Amino acid sequence: MSADPVFHAEALRSYVRSLILALKLPRSTADTMAESLVAANVRGVDSHGLQLLPFYIAQLEDGRVNGLETGAAVSESGAVMVYDGRNGLGQIVSEKCTDHAVRLAREHGLGCVVARESNHFGAAAWWAQRMSRQGVIGIVMCTASSTVAPWQGKDPRWGTNPICCSAPGRDGGGWLLDMATTTVAMGKIYRANILGNEEIPAGWAMDSEGLPTTSTQEALRGMLMPLGGYKGSGLALMVEMLCGVLSAGALSTELGGLRVKDRPFRVCQFFLAIDVSRFLPMEEFEERLRKLTGMAKSSSPAAGFDEVLVAGEPEWRTEAVRLREGVPVAAPLWNTLREIGSRLGVVAPEPVSGLP
Repeated sequence: MSADPVFHAEALRSYVRSLILALKLPRSTADTMAESLVAANVRGVDSHGLQLLPFYIAQLEDGRVNGLETGAAVSESGAVMVYDGRNGLGQIVSEKCTDHAVRLAREHGLGCVVARESNHFGAAAWWAQRMSRQGVIGIVMCTASSTVAPWQGKDPRWGTNPICCSAPGRDGGGWLLDMATTTVAMGKIYRANILGNEEIPAGWAMDSEGLPTTSTQEALRGMLMPLGGYKGSGLALMVEMLCGVLSAGALSTELGGLRVKDRPFRVCQFFLAIDVSRFLPMEEFEERLRKLTGMAKSSSPAAGFDEVLVAGEPEWRTEAVRLREGVPVAAPLWNTLREIGSRLGVVAPEPVSGLP
């Protein structure tokens, strides 16, 4: 069996950029889409990278998303802003919101922006890190399509509703937590399907009756498992409140989705920037954070483990490897992306290894 093709990260960024430009969208939009999507693949978060691109392109081509819209502030009061994405690309709306959040934090110590009428923004980590690279703690949350039932229910009422926190650190380090309020992101179920895996690990999903399942197809027809049972369910509702309720945007089943074609997505998002310098000097913050993570890592590994890892480390390690050796792309997905390129008149790059 042929191996999955492997590409240099810049070749993938260039290809994504060319595909977006072929849709007659601005260069700045193409740059943002290329950088944010490929960054997820480089970090090993393949479910939130190129895998999303076919859905974004379909939304842009059939008019479900307005690729020329950048959104606008509805109100600004002190450290708080409400932003209307006006059905623009989630990445473009998020770029505006994170920059406003950092600006407000510089002015007030904290900056909070909530967005409504947005779209899928890829990996939450990209936006939290966009803030932390500017010397603030970035916290990002987002609503999503209804694929999760509330605890003790069997009808889906909210989505994976991710929570992400990125702390600043030297050379892009620091600390990074990026998690869904479900056991896994829905993208991992879709990826299992793309790869032809009939089974998924136990604890990932439930069938349509709310019973645990390891069948990929039953999971696709069913729902994701909330993280930690009732605790994950509570966290998901908290995200709905901070994103949807505060922004006066769409709630729960009012949202559409990447695969929903009869109505807009209407995602709501939350961006909080905390100016570290208002609390203590950055050098001291970084030193104390290193001390804290060092305390965690000094714990003796449990049976079956070689070391203790903290949030962000697995992805940073994968990033180092993939920047050096290349980024693998699942062959079925690459075939789809090549077909899109052929249709749009964009030549796909050659892999450095794997399938031609």
